[in-house]
Amino acid sequence: MQAAVSVSSNPLFLSKLLRVNKKWLPYFLIAMMVMAIILIRQCKNETEPAPKPKVTNTDRLRDPASYPTNRDRGFDRRTSYLEYSNHAACRMQCRKISQSEVEEIMKDGKINYNKSDLQNARCPRYALEGITKDNQRVHIIFAQCDEKTVVVTVIDLETDYQCACPGDDDRYKNKR
Repeated sequence: MQAAVSVSSNPLFLSKLLRVNKKWLPYFLIAMMVMAIILIRQCKNETEPAPKPKVTNTDRLRDPASYPTNRDRGFDRRTSYLEYSNHAACRMQCRKISQSEVEEIMKDGKINYNKSDLQNARCPRYALEGITKDNQRVHIIFAQCDEKTVVVTVIDLETDYQCACPGDDDRYKNKR
């Protein structure tokens, strides 16, 4: 024991030991900090639920329904929000125009701004015109509200059909 005490009390031994420790001290501290960070992350991951996957731009290209709805920026041509009024359904049946043809005009038809009512207080109304797959020239009125787009009426521009649909008025019966 006296040898150990005499060696540790030797001033040359202590100065050499401190020099070695000072040299390795920064490395030792860095290693301790890395271990502490790893332990903290492991504990944190166990207590928090897994994060939800983020929707990327490529995901939005695949799923148009994931786009935010902002209908103040013009006519929204997505058919996923499409509904039909009773009047439009009756006119479509009378004029032999299918839902797929209405959707086709909604996607590809030309907006006639002269016949559209974009200042409508409830929902802006867009008049779209086009030719269906069975060569009917049609004029369709869409009311575009925040949550949905409603087909208001469907008109065949070339053939005058005799329809008795709800909402028809004798003054304007079958007029375009």
